Amino acid sequence: MNTITPTRDETAAETGGRARTAVVTGIGVAAPNGLGTEAWWAATLRGESGIRPLTRFDAGPYPARLAGEVPGFVDEDHVPSRLLPQTDRVTRLSLAATAEAFTDAGIDPADLPEYAAGVVTASSAGGFEFGQRELEALWSKGGNHVSAYQAFAWFYAVNSGQISIKHGLRGASGVLVSEQAGGLDAVAHARRHLSRGARLVVTGGLESAVCPWGWAAHLATGELSIREDPARAYLPFDEDADGHVVGEGGALLVLEDAESARARGARVHGTVAGCAATFDPAPGRGGPRLADAARLALADAGLTTADVDVVFADAAGRRDADRAEAEALTDLFGPYGVPVTAPKTMTGRLSAGGASLDLAAALLALRDQVVPPTTNVTRLAADCPLDLVTGAPRTGTALRTALVLARGRGGFNAATVVTAG
Repeated sequence: MNTITPTRDETAAETGGRARTAVVTGIGVAAPNGLGTEAWWAATLRGESGIRPLTRFDAGPYPARLAGEVPGFVDEDHVPSRLLPQTDRVTRLSLAATAEAFTDAGIDPADLPEYAAGVVTASSAGGFEFGQRELEALWSKGGNHVSAYQAFAWFYAVNSGQISIKHGLRGASGVLVSEQAGGLDAVAHARRHLSRGARLVVTGGLESAVCPWGWAAHLATGELSIREDPARAYLPFDEDADGHVVGEGGALLVLEDAESARARGARVHGTVAGCAATFDPAPGRGGPRLADAARLALADAGLTTADVDVVFADAAGRRDADRAEAEALTDLFGPYGVPVTAPKTMTGRLSAGGASLDLAAALLALRDQVVPPTTNVTRLAADCPLDLVTGAPRTGTALRTALVLARGRGGFNAATVVTAG
C-alpha cells in the first residue's frame, strides 16, 4: 500500500506500459442529498440540497453550524459489529459505495483472477474521527491506545485496505493525498495501473470529518461560511460568495480495461479519456495553473477545448478563488464559452470526495444528456463571465465530452476528461 502526494506536472499517459482505454463500469455514491447513485442523481436534477444544520455533534459553540451530512446511513448495515471499533464513518461509507459500484458493474469480485484488481483511493481529512476517538481514550482509565499521529497514518492505509480485504482485491493499491484534487488524482493513478496490466481498479474518494476535531481544522482555514441560511451559505461565482460549506461523502468508481469490459458484455458509463495534474508555484513566482492542468488533460485525451461540451467547476465559493477559476475558464474557452456547473452547491465541498462525485455527475450527465444545475447562485459576479447553469437542469445540447476540474489546498490542480460510451 503506497501513499502518494503528486509533486510535479504529469499526465496519466506517463505510465511506462502499453496504452489501454479506461472505462467506468460501476458507480457507488454516498452524498448529503442522496444515499446511492440514482437517489443522489435524481435529487441533484431536482435541485435538492443536503446542506442543513449539523446533527452529528453539538455545533452550538462554533461559528459555522451547517454541513452536508449523508442521510439515512446505518453503520451496522455495512460493517460487522466486531469491526465498528476499528473503523470510522468514512471507511463505512466507502465500503457501502464500493458494494454499490460492484453491483452496478455487474461484477462479483470473487470471480476475478487473483491480483487482477486493486484499489486506489484519495483521502485528506478522513482520519479525524478515528483520531479524535483515540485522543478521547487517552483521557480514560486503562486501555492501550495509539497516538493521534499513528491514528492518521493507520487511517490512510486502512480505508483502501478494508475495501481490499472485504472484496479480496489483492492487486496494486494506493492512497492519494491532495485534498479536493485527490478524487481526480486517484482516478489518474488507477488508470496507470490499468496500463501496467491491471484488469480492474476501484477508485475515487469519500471523506468525512464532521466531528469536533475535524470541524476545528476546517474552521482554522478561515474559508467556511458562517451564514445560517443553507440557501445563502455556499454561493460559488456569486457576488455574495463568502466561503463554503463542508460536506461528507463522495463516489467510488469501478475503472476497467475496455477490452476486459467488452469481453464480458459490461455496460459502460463512459471513458476516462484524459487526466492531468499541475502544482501552483510559490507566491510571487507565478499564477495559478488550473488552466494548464485542463490543457494537459485535453492533450492527453487527444482533444481540444472546442470538443468540451460542459465543465464541472471546482467552485471554491470565495471571491478570490472563484475569480481565479473564472479567469482560467475564460482563458480556455473565452467569456461564456462553454456551459459550466457546480452541483456541489447541494452537497458542500467534500475534500477528497468532491471531485470523484463531480466525475460521477459528469458521467451521468453524458448518459442522460442533461447538465445539472448550480443551486442558489442568483447574482453572477461581473468578474466571473461564465455560462453558469443555474436554477434548473439544462437540456437540448448534445453532450459527448465533459471536463472536471479540482483544486486542493496547498496548490494542487487536477483535471479529468470523460467522454460518452
